[in-house]
Amino acid sequence: MVVKERIRIGGRSARIQEAVHRAVRQLSAETDRDQLTVPQIAAEAGVTPSTIYRRWGDLASLLADVAVERLRPIADPEDTGATASDVRTFIEQYVEEMTSPIGRALMRDVVSPLEQSYSGKCDVFTRQHLSTIAERAEARGETPFDIDEVIDHVMAPIVYHLLFGNRELTLAYCHSLLGRVQSLSRPD
Repeated sequence: MVVKERIRIGGRSARIQEAVHRAVRQLSAETDRDQLTVPQIAAEAGVTPSTIYRRWGDLASLLADVAVERLRPIADPEDTGATASDVRTFIEQYVEEMTSPIGRALMRDVVSPLEQSYSGKCDVFTRQHLSTIAERAEARGETPFDIDEVIDHVMAPIVYHLLFGNRELTLAYCHSLLGRVQSLSRPD
């Protein structure tokens, strides 16, 4: 099922989206996720179920849209003054947020619809953060790291264990993953 792109930003469309997103967040806090239904969300948001189906297609896509909005970064990654510690701090914050019950649920929601654009948005968020850190490195005269190498050797194992494994993601494990990234250990 294809989700239509919203053409008009603001106005009635934005109010509907905000009301539906708010309803999902509120009902998710009060009800088990498996018990959420489109009619229940529509009633809470003050819209018809057909509005939700027309806009999002199905419940999984709606939940993914809400999850992506909650996962959207609100600030740049912390600037610690050095590339290695910038990346390390970013990974530590990412793991802390994503290993929480809410973080795990949001990640599952993002990957649950057949539509791939939701998970692609999370990739964009991660790449933007890593690009910011790499640009800082270059501005400080440090050698920037390879973003794809960090994604392949650090982010991918973390996300795998979050979604499919039952391995506890300790900081020691995440730091060991960072140690495998050749472009972070190159001398400047």
